[in-house]
Parts: sequence; structure tokens; C-alpha cells
Amino acid sequence: MASSDLMVGLEIGTSKICVVVGEGRPDGTIKILGVGQAPSRGVRKGEIVDFETAMKCVHEAVVDAETKSDVMIRSVYVAISGSHIQSFNNRGAVTLPEDRDEIDEQDIEDVKINAREVSIPAQNAFLHSIIQHYHVDGQDGVLNPVGMLAEKLEADFHIIHGVRTRIQNTIRCVKELPLEVEDVVFSALASAQVVLTPNQKGLGALVIDIGGGTTDYILYVDGAVKQSGCLGVGGDHITNDISMGLRIPMTRAEKLKIDEGSAVLGNCLPGETVQLRDDSGFAGKEIERETLNTIINLRLRETFELLKKKLEEEPFINYVGEGIFITGGCSHLKGIAHLAEEVFELPARVAHAQTMSGLTSAFENPQFSAAIGLIKYAQAVQTDRPRPRRFGRIFGKLFNGMRLS
Repeated sequence: MASSDLMVGLEIGTSKICVVVGEGRPDGTIKILGVGQAPSRGVRKGEIVDFETAMKCVHEAVVDAETKSDVMIRSVYVAISGSHIQSFNNRGAVTLPEDRDEIDEQDIEDVKINAREVSIPAQNAFLHSIIQHYHVDGQDGVLNPVGMLAEKLEADFHIIHGVRTRIQNTIRCVKELPLEVEDVVFSALASAQVVLTPNQKGLGALVIDIGGGTTDYILYVDGAVKQSGCLGVGGDHITNDISMGLRIPMTRAEKLKIDEGSAVLGNCLPGETVQLRDDSGFAGKEIERETLNTIINLRLRETFELLKKKLEEEPFINYVGEGIFITGGCSHLKGIAHLAEEVFELPARVAHAQTMSGLTSAFENPQFSAAIGLIKYAQAVQTDRPRPRRFGRIFGKLFNGMRLS
């Protein structure tokens, strides 16, 4: 197969490193060829805190993916997360010169640049400028203004940015392996590429991607991104609460959360217990199931309420017709969709990647949504405009304090 048909997504998560190798098909679908994984160390709340350790973990996951897919990986698309990620909406505008009245490609680029002429923190770099809507001489809802006659072109963008050095550290970690970085993509944006259909984006949908250390989110209304961001809290915080509250080791708390826990209260029989068997260094324990569920419920409810408060700073949550799509590793938690419905007062469901072929266990597992979404993002980019490998450009822009495209 042609090398251009191969795309690799890399997610450096708090709990796991995930590498997905995919093949783009002529009909626009993607076949998953292999998935590599490794436990994540040296990463906290989605950000690298121990460079050498994190790099070794990424290398393990890449080797695992190469073995399983029988593909030599040379370049990757990388997911970016962390509570430093911020976003806003802004409008750009350009007036066409008097001697020309037809909109061209340069006008499209100019209006995008104009929309970025805003003040962001000095230490930040732009990650994405995502088009929402074009306006041509006041006409709304224009999808592609190139070739239209006009005096003025305006465009609304959703702009995502983050701390330059934190993005740099992730890129450097991959470069040292050495691998090329084709692009860096906000994690929730990647997940939404495969979790939502175009119709669901059009009707309005909120994607919540809950990992070990972060909760990434992205909200669509009328097919356009309106809000996005990241909370520095995730499934590991629930595990820690269980460990502290029940006085059991973290490894036992994690297993207990997954195997026996639920985010829903009141579904247990009175006095119902869970028996933890003794193990090396652990004497065993009897746990009240409702106590376990209460700990899970409280932390998860707090996370959802924090997110709801953040979303309610803008009116867009009121236009989410399709409801909430929960994905990521923590979405496996029993009752999580029910609790989300209760907090947000919107329909909610657990979601995984759609319209994939190949390794079924990969795309039907919500914890791989972001990594698979990176491949879908890559496919869309390559379809729109084939471009050369970009590691040097991306790293150079960040390093020199310039803005990412």
C-alpha cells in the first residue's frame, strides 16, 4: 500500500499511552491495522512531568503498535491535553479592494489571520482556528465563499490555544524517539471526529472525553464547534478517593472501581457488601457497596457540575439537541451516563468510534476514541490539502513563539 494511506495516532494519556495504526481507504473509511499500548508513567493530568520516563513509555507503545500492525512507524499525529488548554470564539473580517469583487483563497486565509489578531497570554501558542460560519456582505450561512462576489467577507472561528512549552514537551518527547510529528491536535477535537456523525454535530452535541487525569470536552451547535476545553480531573481522582476513603491500596481501588463500582446510588440491597480477598501485603476487607458507590458518585458529580458551570458561561448548552456523548477510559464506569443525564438534564450515552473496520476490539472501546480520531483528522487534512511532513515546522513555530496553524 502507499505510505500516504497509512496514518498513526498517538495519545500520551495519564493512565496509558495508546498508538493506533490506520489505513485510509478510497471510499473515505479507515481500517484499523493495529493498536499498541503501554502503562503511562511520567505523565500527570495529561502533561509530561518526567521526560525520560514518559519517553520510554511512548517507545514501548510504539514498538507494540509496530509489532501488531506489521508497520514501521515513522511519523505520528499527536493528541494534546491538559488544563492549560483554552478557547474562545472570534470574528475576522476583510474588505475586498476596490478593483476586485470576487472572493479568492487568499481572502479566506486573510480573514482567518484577522480573527487571530487578539491578545492571548504571552506564553501561549495557537493550536486550532476552526471555521464556524462565513458571512458575505451580511449573508449568513455561507459554506464556501470562494468565487462569490462581495465587498466584505467575515468569518466566525473557534480558536483553541495552550501553553507553548507544555505543547513543546510533548512534541520533543516524540522527536527524541525519533519520530516525526505531522500535527498536534486537541484531544477532544480528535475524539469528536469519530464519536459524532455530521448529523449529530448539526443537531448539537457535547462530547466529554474522560481519561485518567483529565476531562476534555467539545461542544457543537449547527455543525460548528462553539466551546472546548479541559478540566484537570479524571478517573484517577475517583480511584484515589476510593483508596483514601476505604483505606485500600491504589491497585485494589482501581480494580474495585471498574469491577464493582457504580455512579448510581440507591440500587443496592440494604447492607450489601463486596468482599476483597487477601493478597500479598493486603489482609482483605469487606466493603459496603453503597459506600463505594457514594464515593464514586460524589467525585463524578463534582466533575460534571464543574463542567456544567463552565459551559453555562455561554448559552450554547441550551442548543444541544442530540445530547451528551461520553467517551474515554473512564466512560466504562457503570452508571456514568445516568449521572450525566441527572446533572446536565440532557440525554447522555457512552460512545465509541464509528464507521471503522479492522480491529473491532479497538474501535468499539471508548478509551481509544482520541487515538482513532487522530487518524480520522489526518485523513481529512490529507484529503483537503496534501502537505509535507511538518515536525520541523511545528516544533520551530512553538520554539520561536510563533502561532500554530
